[in-house]
Amino acid sequence: MNLISISAFQDNYIWVLVDDDRRCIIVDPGESTPILDAINENGWQPEAILLTHHHSDHVGGVPDLLAQYPGLAVYGPAETQNKGTTQVVSEGESVQILGWEFSVFATPGHTSGHLCFYSKPYLFCGDTLFSGGCGRLFEGTPEQMYQSLQKINALPADTVICCAHEYTLGNMKFAASILPEDRAIQDYYQKVKELRAKNQKTLPVILKNERQINLFLRTNDVDLINKINQETNLQQPEARFAWLRSKKDNFR
Repeated sequence: MNLISISAFQDNYIWVLVDDDRRCIIVDPGESTPILDAINENGWQPEAILLTHHHSDHVGGVPDLLAQYPGLAVYGPAETQNKGTTQVVSEGESVQILGWEFSVFATPGHTSGHLCFYSKPYLFCGDTLFSGGCGRLFEGTPEQMYQSLQKINALPADTVICCAHEYTLGNMKFAASILPEDRAIQDYYQKVKELRAKNQKTLPVILKNERQINLFLRTNDVDLINKINQETNLQQPEARFAWLRSKKDNFR
């Protein structure tokens, strides 16, 4: 399988897995034109669509794809039933497509029904985890999102994280503001600035590296705890996560 990212809107990525016979699996097609252009240009044959959650920038292209490819299987959480999903999936289930098995696990927080799809080594995590950050809490609680990130963090170190947005630069600017003396964060921030200055993509990323530079995966980190303790004393990692997410929400 070849992994390909297709840019959509201002900063979205539509992920595509393509096999040797040019059959493909499409993840979170927020708009149809970029993916249909890629399908036509490369001679791909869509086999299935995976949806992580119901937001329009992840599902908006589904009707056009179904119009073009009637009978296309669309897998997604219950919250996407009115967005074109033909087969609702949930925590603990698995989906077989093109000989690949995708494990489904619930990651509420960004939305209440958000799902991730994992087929080693690829994780399609929608808006749950970003490089250097995590999704905003539109429907879920900090506790839910913390637990969702713990699920992701428990995956193998070589997991390829396929996030849905190019938010890395802003996330690393925030991380560097929280822990300005952290060498791993500063080095990655510099690398990301150089990539984005050339309009190059920062995704996908490897979980092993995210564990070093993503503060939302480091809520038990001594340096971060010491930083938080300068402002407040929070004993639980869920509370530290909530503090961090609130700081990010108000960061400019």
